[in-house]
Amino acid sequence: MDRRTKEQVAAELHEKLKDFKLAVLTGYSGMDVAKITALRVVLRKSNAELRIVKNSLLSIASRETDFCALEEHFRGPLAVAIARGDVVETTKALVDFAKKNASLEIKAAVMGGKPLSREQLTILAELPSREVLLGKLLSLMVGVQTSLVNVLSGVPRNFVQVLDAYREQKASAN
Repeated sequence: MDRRTKEQVAAELHEKLKDFKLAVLTGYSGMDVAKITALRVVLRKSNAELRIVKNSLLSIASRETDFCALEEHFRGPLAVAIARGDVVETTKALVDFAKKNASLEIKAAVMGGKPLSREQLTILAELPSREVLLGKLLSLMVGVQTSLVNVLSGVPRNFVQVLDAYREQKASAN
């Protein structure tokens, strides 16, 4: 790669590392092209991408970004997964793929400017997806309204039942 191409790759990667929700640093030694392609396909479904970059270019591209916090991990063959969509979905995809393929090693990650360890990523992957959490929130909101309606309608219903009982008592007395 000539110098101009390297500068272009570093500038493009720098722009991607400026605005991301989650960036995961992975080691991929021992993976063949078919497995890397399969991982890219899985990550694309969760609005993320996998970039294989030389460590020197990654170091240059990560300057003045939140990703520079992981510079101590820039050793060996590295790939960077950059998520712009649902963070949990991307993390689940990476962790599941790493469980099935021992050659993919998750080293570290950055989310919201804070570095995350492998263990923290595993915990993040165990969270329910955004859609599931929104569904649970919606069911809670509907449940509260239903309970409120039942409580508020109880007083008039009891009043009507008392009046009906009084009417029946008067009718049976006649």
